[in-house]
Amino acid sequence: MNGNSFGRLFQVTTFGESHGEAMGCTVSGVPAGVELDEADIQTDLDRRKPGQSMITTSRGEPDKVSIKSGLQDGYTTGTPIGMVIQNKDARSGKYEPFVTAPRPSHGDFTYSAKFGTRNWGGGGRSSARETVNWVAAGAIAKQVLEQSEYDIRIKAHVCQLGDIEAPDVSFEQILEHSEENEVRCADPETAERMRELADEYQKAGDSIGGAIYFEMQGVPRGLGAPRFDSFPSRMAQLMYSIPAVNDFEYGIGREARTTAGSEYNEDWEFEGESRSDSEPSSGDEPRDRGDPTPVGNDHGGIQGGITTGDPIYGEVTWHPPVSIPKKQETVDWETGERKEIQVVGRHDPTLPPRAVPVVEALLYSTVLDFMLLDGRINPDRLDDQPGEYDTEYHPSSPVNDPEDADTHAESVDED
Repeated sequence: MNGNSFGRLFQVTTFGESHGEAMGCTVSGVPAGVELDEADIQTDLDRRKPGQSMITTSRGEPDKVSIKSGLQDGYTTGTPIGMVIQNKDARSGKYEPFVTAPRPSHGDFTYSAKFGTRNWGGGGRSSARETVNWVAAGAIAKQVLEQSEYDIRIKAHVCQLGDIEAPDVSFEQILEHSEENEVRCADPETAERMRELADEYQKAGDSIGGAIYFEMQGVPRGLGAPRFDSFPSRMAQLMYSIPAVNDFEYGIGREARTTAGSEYNEDWEFEGESRSDSEPSSGDEPRDRGDPTPVGNDHGGIQGGITTGDPIYGEVTWHPPVSIPKKQETVDWETGERKEIQVVGRHDPTLPPRAVPVVEALLYSTVLDFMLLDGRINPDRLDDQPGEYDTEYHPSSPVNDPEDADTHAESVDED
């Protein structure tokens, strides 16, 4: 099975199945000298983990991360970082009826048709449980960016559940309010209505879709390349990798289909200069006008596949969870029977509330990968001091007195 890695320099390779022994990943390309410990990663894993509210699956997973490699004395060494997260509360028996009778709208049949076999417990590799690895990797990318010289901030919130839409909110409101409620909506009043809607669908044995708005501040201009390595193409690839994602857009998104070119195009002006200041200079020397900047940001911080330095924003849409307790029909290819089935496992009635940290993690990973590729951050070491070996994060000799060491190194008398 291919397709288990993403990223070019900041590269993440994952493993594990929903009901297997453990989930895990290897993160390559993390520069040396980044201060890191398990608590930095655990904070974001706790935001994603199941059982955190009544509108999430009740599966009792602590999602405790264990770092197995890539650290020395609390700093990254530049070598691959290996992480493992044990599965503690798998109950595969509830999935036995679906081994040869695929659940409607799941990957059961397509996986079996492609590989001739599959890990059926909890959906195996196709389960959204796999996103725990992505969040762990994204937490590392976040630490690299936060400890760099760049002020890059990324945040998301649930902007819609069903037909309930949140009003436009500022980036500061998202930072302040999105983690204050179970729905992770930055507008408190809308969050209450969303919670009530999720409760209604859960009680009815049904589910509902929704959407997440994201925004990235401080991403420098010039990241990305035209065509297949453009910033939006790489971003979209990761967003569409999230289970149950049906749509991705940035800037004005779908509104572009009904927008005239004269309305969509954004004029250029000099940064920090109003239109009234734009008359030509009458002096002998040209006026220092600052950098060209577009008037407006309908383009969502990206033009020609390359970042402009403006905020990057967009939305990701989820279809309703397809594991629902309502009775449905399927066929059993082994017995040749039509069957009425009921999915009685532990499942979320809506996905966006737990997907917020997943979106943020993948966006942090995308930005860091481009920052490394573009040389904005030294891929080898965060301090960008090639050739310097006596650093504050280099390990000290564990033994001050060579006589106490197991292997002795005698001092040479220079006299």
